[in-house]
Amino acid sequence: MAFGTNILMNPGGSAKQGRQLAKLTGFMAPLEALRMATGAAGELLAMSGDRTPYPGALVVIAPGAHADLPVWHGDLAASLDAIGDPATNLRLIMKGGRIFKEAL
Repeated sequence: MAFGTNILMNPGGSAKQGRQLAKLTGFMAPLEALRMATGAAGELLAMSGDRTPYPGALVVIAPGAHADLPVWHGDLAASLDAIGDPATNLRLIMKGGRIFKEAL
């Protein structure tokens, strides 16, 4: 199972995406929900074969691979509530080896 949403196409709606993900913990463990939104979603994208816009591997941390590396304040194994407030709790974003946000 993979998590996906069209909320990103709604201006102003993307702020709700983390809260929607956190609500899934009413049905599954927090790390299961997080895996569905990250690793499983990347594995699903990788199935697009020749149509993929990503030349390297997805959802792994390796040279030439494509993976975002967020660092959150909070225990995501216990609760995904921190994801619902990224302005406060998202401390680092790294993509392609570059840091886009650093608030550690």
